[in-house]
Amino acid sequence: MDISVIIPLYNEEESLRELYEWIKRVMDENNFTYEIIFVDDGSTDGSWNIITELKEKSEHIHAIKFRRNYGKSPALQCAFQKAQGDVVITMDADLQDSPDEIPELYRMIKEEGYDLVSGWKKKRYDSILTKNLPSKLFNATARCVSGIKLHDFNCGLKAYRKDVVKNIELYNEMHRYIPVLVKSAGFTKIGEKPVQHQPRKYGKSKFGASRFFNGYLDLMTLWFLNRFGKKPMHFFGVLGTLMFFIGFVAVIIVGATKLYDMHHGNPYRLVTESPYFYISLTMMILGTMLFLGGFLGELISRNSPERNHYRIEEEF
Repeated sequence: MDISVIIPLYNEEESLRELYEWIKRVMDENNFTYEIIFVDDGSTDGSWNIITELKEKSEHIHAIKFRRNYGKSPALQCAFQKAQGDVVITMDADLQDSPDEIPELYRMIKEEGYDLVSGWKKKRYDSILTKNLPSKLFNATARCVSGIKLHDFNCGLKAYRKDVVKNIELYNEMHRYIPVLVKSAGFTKIGEKPVQHQPRKYGKSKFGASRFFNGYLDLMTLWFLNRFGKKPMHFFGVLGTLMFFIGFVAVIIVGATKLYDMHHGNPYRLVTESPYFYISLTMMILGTMLFLGGFLGELISRNSPERNHYRIEEEF
């Protein structure tokens, strides 16, 4: 099979028939063998009924229905496990992603050898203040942290080689950082293609402003796990040791200062009357706790069933 098209959706009943017909036309014009996987993320409208109707008319359609709304990442993860196409295309169900982009995305994967091609909505039809500007700030931060030079990390229109989607795991809201997950899985040929962005035709966006704040937290989590996930002592141990050492030296200085003043007959205070003593003591306690945190992290990591899980590309 040439292509698997994955469409996660939540309450998009108005657009599903039109989207299916659009995809079908593109596939037929290019003689692709394909499947379309709809993932209904707990819709409360008639989306599932429409998908069922479409399935009765086409053998190319497969579908997954969640009992409740779990989010886009779980929807993509379940579909990735089910996909059979040599190239996997993901797109949103709101008609803002154009299926006409599929042939070129497919070519870039098959002929140019990309592992992942991410869409770049160069011209957007969203609100400047609520979407465009925050999106630019978000993408700039993601580029800086990950080292991946993409303009639009969170574009729903992406193309993957089949083995890429079989070797990454999406959870929580990590769909925003699929390129980062792909890179950390060892697939480094990541490209970008400017794609057409359509004005939203039906309904309204299902994502609120909180996604930007949560997105930054998820990015920090991903950065930490990629860098220190299997060696937590390298972070907590070093930081804890440094804090303990600084606190210990500060305590010595406070004590030595008192002894010096006593020896020379200068006025002096009790050590416990100095605020620096308590600051130093706090640093020593925090340093010890961080060190122990790193030690416990190492124990957990050592007993993890994933500790010796390595992705092997070829073997003789």
